[in-house]
Amino acid sequence: MRRATLEPDVLATPWPEPTAERRAGSDRVGVLRVVGSRLSTLGLPALGAGVVVALWWLATIVFQIQPFFLPAPPDIVRSFLAEPRFLLDQAGATLTETLIGFGIAIVTGLFIAVALTSSRILQRMTLPLLIGVNSIPKLALAPLLLLWMGYGQAPRVVMVVLISFFPIVVAAMTGLMSTPGELGELASSLSANRWQMLVKVRFPWALPQMFIGLKVGVSLAVIGAVVSEFSASNEGLGFVIIQSGLSANTAMAFAAITLLSLMSISLFYIVVAVERLLLPWSRETTTG
Repeated sequence: MRRATLEPDVLATPWPEPTAERRAGSDRVGVLRVVGSRLSTLGLPALGAGVVVALWWLATIVFQIQPFFLPAPPDIVRSFLAEPRFLLDQAGATLTETLIGFGIAIVTGLFIAVALTSSRILQRMTLPLLIGVNSIPKLALAPLLLLWMGYGQAPRVVMVVLISFFPIVVAAMTGLMSTPGELGELASSLSANRWQMLVKVRFPWALPQMFIGLKVGVSLAVIGAVVSEFSASNEGLGFVIIQSGLSANTAMAFAAITLLSLMSISLFYIVVAVERLLLPWSRETTTG
């Protein structure tokens, strides 16, 4: 049986270049994929929120729930429109506390993680203490912080730090201790010292894990700000919630809660955006 062979002129024949129609069709497909991705990213969360709000509104109508117990979405909107400047000012106070505390938690958490992963003796000495501090109910610390630091922004910032720093420490330690041995051997063969090993090998490798801790920590930071405002503040959205509850203004309390939710969502996705900006390769290697 003769085996089919390709003639030399066939092998040398170049592939036909795509026509203008094919190139235009390929461009349209690419544009449609990008548009579809954007609609999926923005549209699906908006659709989910719209469904929840619609079901909430329907439940208040069907079950005739009084606004005193559960206000309908229009009641919350009217409450916000009645005093928008006041609510936005209080949201600004809460946001300021959250950002300052979260920034301190990032610096403190990363420093502690680097120190603990650099010395096993130090890690065994101090890690149980950190776990013990984290297990203390933070609401119980609010009166003590008020006693030690007085009224003002300082005790609220400290509360944000106490609530949000532990996930950052754990995530950073996990990332720093997961550096492959091959990379360590390569750095040693290039005569890298401990500082160069940390900055150029271990820290870049740990960044994806660190961002996991940052995404958890930023949500907890908002919670920390609100917890501190419940007992040691005369401003902020937590203060608004407490005062609205005392005056039976449930719609105002829900308006403050809605602003807190929007703040937490926005801060979370800002961290996600920074992660995608700094680590574009991480998403490509961890998704199919």
